Amino acid sequence: MGVLFLEAAEVPEALPMQGLSTSLVLIALMAVVAPLAGRFLNRWVKVPIVVFEILLGILLGPSLLGWVQSTSFTDTLADFGLAMLFFVAGNEIDFTAIRGQPVYRASTGWVISLAAGIGAGFVLVPSPEAAVIIGVALCSTALGALLPILRDAGASTSPIGVAVTAVGAAGEFGPLIAISLFFSSKQPGVASGVLLGFVLLTGVAIYLASQARHTLFHAQVSATLHTSSQFAMRSILLILSSLVVLSMVLGLDMLLGAFAAGVLWKVTIARAPESDRKTIETKIDAVAFGFLVPIFFIDTGIDFDLGALTSSPFALAMVPLFLVLLLIIRGLPSLLAAPPGSSPRDKGALMLFGATALPIIVAVTTIGREHGLITTGISSALIGAGMLSVLLFPLLALRRLRRPEALTAGLRPPKA
Repeated sequence: MGVLFLEAAEVPEALPMQGLSTSLVLIALMAVVAPLAGRFLNRWVKVPIVVFEILLGILLGPSLLGWVQSTSFTDTLADFGLAMLFFVAGNEIDFTAIRGQPVYRASTGWVISLAAGIGAGFVLVPSPEAAVIIGVALCSTALGALLPILRDAGASTSPIGVAVTAVGAAGEFGPLIAISLFFSSKQPGVASGVLLGFVLLTGVAIYLASQARHTLFHAQVSATLHTSSQFAMRSILLILSSLVVLSMVLGLDMLLGAFAAGVLWKVTIARAPESDRKTIETKIDAVAFGFLVPIFFIDTGIDFDLGALTSSPFALAMVPLFLVLLLIIRGLPSLLAAPPGSSPRDKGALMLFGATALPIIVAVTTIGREHGLITTGISSALIGAGMLSVLLFPLLALRRLRRPEALTAGLRPPKA
């Protein structure tokens, strides 16, 4: 009897573990299927891989098949993935290329987007807090998702790619500042002081890192680059976790710390041998896009409340409205950063890239939903519009970037 009672007592512990194990295996399976589906469709249409990750999460999640359930462990991994996405964005931004007019014009466009977004929010909802959430969501740009797309398309260093980077930097860093100011538990003056202190502290750290030669640090990185010590990756983890925790302790959004960590690492490793830097970039991509980031996008699909969206005609009608507002409120002001002499096709691509948004939308709507500032229907509508923007806008933008001569080059007979 004692054995039977012991086994019965163990069942409640076994069931959650069994559910977690199933979810982990299925999430890993979805992460493998997503690039295969993208490669299969690549012969007809180039779809960003994040689209498949989100759609698979919706398909296997509670909204449809119900095979995968979100758990505290998978949510934690997804948070790490989101932080890693912003770390990569901070690490990959070429500040030398976007400094001056590109970043000034992109920042001006973002301020216009924020004001227009909050104005649209006031029209749609009566609450000032909800209006701010909608405004911050509509003024964001998914730079972390766009950089791999631009890199895979070979357009990251082109003039339009530099403009997209400037627009994305403003559309990712600006909303983080807005979130930290508007949704801090502190008084506005105190919140501004804390934010300014964090920016100054990280600015000083980045400046000191840019001035130092880091000879001993680079030597240790080189010596352990192909060993089990992996000093570079462990240093990245230390920098990322330190700034994320610091931002959270100060009551700021953790993504602000993740973004700053990426910039700090880029400056720290800048004077290392080029071969070492390329190897480290490969390792960062492996950890980010091979492990953590796919979990974030898949978990976004799993947590997506499709029922709240489809059960409300108002919320369902808001999805195309928010998608159009993204194009108008965020896309049009992005044109301020267009390089001189840009063709209409390039400007159209820049507008579409600038209106691509999702990670910030997920972050800010989560804050709004947890604090009871927006309804689940509005949150689902905003996230749905963000997912559609990631699905449609980069795809349309890449098609506009392809010149007609490039599309027909393979059909022309070779010259004698």
